[in-house]
Formats: sequence, structure tokens, C-alpha cells
Amino acid sequence: MLKSKRIGAVVAAFAASALTLTGCASGDGDTVRDGGNDDTVSEGAFPVTIEHAFGETTIEEAPSGVITWGWGAADAAVALDTVPVAMPTQPYGGDEEGVLPWISDRLEELGAETPTMLDSSTGEVPIEQVASLDAEVFLAPYSGITQEEYDQLTEMGLKVIAYPEEAWAMPWREVIAIVGEALGKTEQVDELLTGIDDLIAAEAEAHPEFEGVTIISALESSDTFFVYSDADARAEFSYDLGFVSAPALTDLNTGESPFYSTIATEELDSVESDVLVLYADTQEQMDAFLASDQGQLLPQNEAGTIAQIVGVENVAAVSPPTALSMEWGLDNYIDALTGAVSNL
Repeated sequence: MLKSKRIGAVVAAFAASALTLTGCASGDGDTVRDGGNDDTVSEGAFPVTIEHAFGETTIEEAPSGVITWGWGAADAAVALDTVPVAMPTQPYGGDEEGVLPWISDRLEELGAETPTMLDSSTGEVPIEQVASLDAEVFLAPYSGITQEEYDQLTEMGLKVIAYPEEAWAMPWREVIAIVGEALGKTEQVDELLTGIDDLIAAEAEAHPEFEGVTIISALESSDTFFVYSDADARAEFSYDLGFVSAPALTDLNTGESPFYSTIATEELDSVESDVLVLYADTQEQMDAFLASDQGQLLPQNEAGTIAQIVGVENVAAVSPPTALSMEWGLDNYIDALTGAVSNL
């Protein structure tokens, strides 16, 4: 993947489409609304006050319309049977409209139309486009929203939920929890997270060979090599499966970010771990890098213990994972890890 405001993932987008969302019947007969004001709201869920980097936001009652921004919030909302009024385009892994495949699949399951797509091509909130929409809550817990954008959105009357402390820094489970809290769907959140955790636990149990194996997740892009820290969601995901942090991560830490370090390409022999998870847009890119002088320095290259995650959809699904992408991309991820571990 490319460098961007979302660490190790792309926030840039294509031009927006303007499809109007309408409430539709889901497959089980429940009404899916463009907000959270439905029968699935947890008892006593409102009012709710959520603290974030720009202060705190109180939502008095279940919102009738929500807008999502950044990464993972739309996934969480749709997974909780709430179709947003609008969501950002995601060109990395998305279709021609910028809709990610796992969101598209879920919308189809719900019998819902595609929300209005917000142009995220600059990484900045399209204020004028947002102002034209009918919504009450703006969900951006995993995003790069600025103080200025926050102020503009609140001046419109929107209830804005930003990230807790740092931009692009919320763990994927917390994204789901915060979105669910804002929608008043805490009981559904518990069920959703339990289901995801059970899925991960089942994979870990099915692959005891993962237990205790040291791992590093990394990305090569434009002659820059990114190594993700223990705090990054990519690393967290692998640890949930039984892998453990490689001691080399401590020495590799440059302090430039809590979530990644950049390593000089002539020093890639210092990226030491049993397994290396490496991301690439295409197999051609992956092969070219691994055949290069720099790629040959990686100790896992010679050992055959690189778990190759290839293809924009597969990379996006686990960079970082979301409420919907976790299951969508899990088989490919597990297969890559299994192949790498088999060569230890």
C-alpha cells in the first residue's frame, strides 16, 4: 500500500457518486434505516456522552441519520444494521464508486442501496457535500479529522465523534465499540465482537503451529520500508492468532510514530523474525522487490518465511481489519501465514 494520512493505508479517493439512501427491508424482515433510530437500540443507551480529542459529544437520542468518515466506521455501522446516509470513498480496494467489497456484500444482504459517497480524494472532509446531507451524527473515530473540520461540522449542528487522542490511531475493536455506542447498539456490539473473537480463536486453535512464532508486519512502498509496531492493528491481529512480537522490533523502533518505523533499505537484514508479513498491490510488485538487492537482504526471504499478502482488496481487508473485512479477508491471510510457518 501507499503512504497516506492513514498509517499504511490509503485515505485518498475517487470522485463522489451521489446515490440517495432509502430505508429498505432486510432479509430477516427488520427495517434497516439510515441512522440508528430503530428497534435494535439498547435500553438506556441514550443520552450518551463520548469523549474524544476535541472535547466531548453528547447524543441525546438515537440518531435518524449518520455520516461516517475515515476507515472502519462505515463497516461497523453497516455490520450493526445501520446504513449511513453517506460514507467516504475508498479507492484502495474499492470498486469504481469507491465501495469496498465487504461493505457492498453487507449492503446487498440488508437490501439497502449504496449511501451517498463522500469524496475523500484530498483526505479532507468535503464540508460542502456534507452540508447538503440530512444527518445528525458524524462518526470519525478512526480518521484524520482536524480541529478546523470539527469546528465546521459542529457549527452545522452535527454531533461529531472524533478519535480519542491521535489521528488514525484507534484499535479496530474500539472503532466498533465507539460506533455502536453512538448508535445506541451496545448489545449488538457485544454480539458482533464475540463473533469476531470466536472466529479468530477458532483459527488460532486450528493452527497451533502459530503459537510462539515471532512475527513482523511490513510494507515496501516507493523505496521506503515500513515496519509496523506492536501498537498497530496489523500486529495486534497477528498476535491474536498466537504469534508473538519479534524482539527486533525494539531495536527497529525509530520513534517517528507510535505505529510504524521506516527502515533504510540497506539495513533490511536487521528485520529479524521467524515470519514476515509483507504487503503488495500486485504479485509483480512483490516479486520485483523480493528479487531486488534490498529485498534479498531480508532474512525471511532466503528462509521462505514471508507471508505474502497480495492484491489491493486483500491488503485493505487487514490494513487494519474492520468489523466486516476481518471475515472477508481471513482465509487469504491464514493461508499466507500457514505457508510461511511451514518453512520454519
